[in-house]
Amino acid sequence: MLEIDGLDVHYGGVHALRGLSLGVAEGEIVALLGNNGAGKTTTLSAVSGLLRPSGGEVVFDGKTITREKPHRITARGLVHVPEGRRIFSTLSVHENLQLGGYLVRDQAEIRTRIERVYELLPRLAERRAQQGGTLSGGEQQMLAIGRALVTGPRLLLLDEPSMGLAPLVVASVMELIAGINAQGTSVLLVEQNAVAALAIAHRGYVIENGECVLDGPAAELRRDSRVVEAYLGGVREGERG
Repeated sequence: MLEIDGLDVHYGGVHALRGLSLGVAEGEIVALLGNNGAGKTTTLSAVSGLLRPSGGEVVFDGKTITREKPHRITARGLVHVPEGRRIFSTLSVHENLQLGGYLVRDQAEIRTRIERVYELLPRLAERRAQQGGTLSGGEQQMLAIGRALVTGPRLLLLDEPSMGLAPLVVASVMELIAGINAQGTSVLLVEQNAVAALAIAHRGYVIENGECVLDGPAAELRRDSRVVEAYLGGVREGERG
């Protein structure tokens, strides 16, 4: 579904991605792990067209999208939920969701998609008239994901959806992501909380300094000593209380 081949990205004199290659198959959740500054957010921004790569290729659904405009990439069904939620704080929950359908011409289809979001996230339905900025952090994250669902994604790019959230809320967000995947949407998940990410992912990649240094099935990464020491707090799977 998504193939990234030899991707290079420069910020001025900084070489942020160095020949990065990875893929997401239809129906997968793929976790992208790494420390701050490793290139995770840069990867998502390059895939979604927010950054122009200096080399390499991005292919989605068999078509090269490396230099397409972001709105055209979104229209193909590749939808980016950036770090920090970025909802419209002065608009209501319902108005935020309506904006998710900005590329959809059929108003009846937009209404149908919003109702599906409300069924999936009844808390948003309860707060449909409430301003987005008055929601809790977890509710704002769910609204950001819900807005993306109205766009009609085949592949969701999620950047740090658990950032700043309490552990119980993190669990709810991860359950939501797994549920969305179970309904047929593929996911590329950037997440500092490696334990939570690998618990729902099918596969994962670890990147350092803009390069992929490790990849494999999520179950194997949870047991890999390098991942355990660097990202899982030194505790192997099965040892957590």
